[in-house]
Amino acid sequence: MNARTRFFIGAALVVGTVGYLMASGIKDTGVYFLTPTELATRVSADPSFYNVGVKMGARVVTGSIQRDVASQTVTFQATDGQQTYPVVYRGLAPDTFTDDVDVVVEGRLMQDGTFRATTLLAKCGSRYETMPKA
Repeated sequence: MNARTRFFIGAALVVGTVGYLMASGIKDTGVYFLTPTELATRVSADPSFYNVGVKMGARVVTGSIQRDVASQTVTFQATDGQQTYPVVYRGLAPDTFTDDVDVVVEGRLMQDGTFRATTLLAKCGSRYETMPKA
């Protein structure tokens, strides 16, 4: 086997390995973005979808926020108007997190129907409103 053939075989192995690592890395870090209704539909169609990384965009149900200061845990209901999930988030909630605000939570839907969030983002209403012209 000459040097040129060995070079092409080695290059193919390197490219194949790098391609595999990139594909598996994207698969491991890829996250679905769903509404509560889409998440419910996905889970009913595929029961193995529990405990899969998901970003869920929803609105906080008014009056559902409960804070435990000692454990820094926030629980609330997230809805899109059709489907509602209880959300548990451990950590400091953003200052803009209040009743009836749009949120994006990243985490996993557990078998008991609770969404365990690892990230909580709240929309700042005043930042997205158009400013009146003077």
